[in-house]
Amino acid sequence: MRRSLLILGCSLLVILLGGITAQAQTTTPINTLERIKATGVLRVGYGDTAPFSYVDELSNEVVGYSIDICQRVAQQLQVQLNLPSLDITYVPRTPSNRVMLLNSGDIDIECNASTNTPERRHSAQFALSHFFVSVRYVSLQKNNFKTLQDLSGRSVSVARGTVNVGQINQANRQQQLHLSVVPVETLQQAFKLVSEGRVAAFAMDDILLSTMIAESDHPERYALSDEAVSPMEPLGFMMRLGDDAFAEQVNTALEQIYTSPDMPLLYQRWFQQPLPGKGITLNVPMSTMLAEHFVSPR
Repeated sequence: MRRSLLILGCSLLVILLGGITAQAQTTTPINTLERIKATGVLRVGYGDTAPFSYVDELSNEVVGYSIDICQRVAQQLQVQLNLPSLDITYVPRTPSNRVMLLNSGDIDIECNASTNTPERRHSAQFALSHFFVSVRYVSLQKNNFKTLQDLSGRSVSVARGTVNVGQINQANRQQQLHLSVVPVETLQQAFKLVSEGRVAAFAMDDILLSTMIAESDHPERYALSDEAVSPMEPLGFMMRLGDDAFAEQVNTALEQIYTSPDMPLLYQRWFQQPLPGKGITLNVPMSTMLAEHFVSPR
């Protein structure tokens, strides 16, 4: 009898401790504005995705189109929050860990080039868009691949954590392409598989593929598909779900930045002039869609 009571008591203790542990693991929602006020620091996530965000190997600084915009956002936040100063801490992120870093508080905003889709909005909220892309694939020029049907029965690499995984899988099902989809951790790994001939193609945002081709050792070896995998989609900065006050301040800042007469010059710096530390020029004029968006951000 005493043994039974002891076992019962231990069981109750385990349950109680489990409840306490579970309660301790329930994180308090992060109030970014309050933390910024207390620390004077904005934590910015960046990637290895020129021209949006990357490390300039000559200066060893984080730079890019998205970084320039987010630096201006930080300046606006400093004024809006009446802070004497606001520093930026840059945190590297990958497509597969960016949401985790947001939720953990390691970054407050991801300043790169994430596609704003309904599915993504279940795990993060997006700032007003700063670019529009369509998804295509890169392949070796000698193979003369131009359409999705040209890839039928072949292998395609994608980066984990990107919307391109779902897009390729959807196209595979709808068009019965019998593709072998090869997910990898980074864009660079996915591109390398194409360059080594280990996959037939790599699907990604067209502007990012154009940049990777331009900075490769032999750009003439590669070609972008004529056919797009997706229609034009918006890119935006990701922020934590539920952090509405911070998102509102960021969007207020972005409205002022986008409608400023300096915005066309900022765009030209990254898409029509040599990229710092890269030695390449993309020569991509601003699209009509993006120009109209900057006139009236929404």
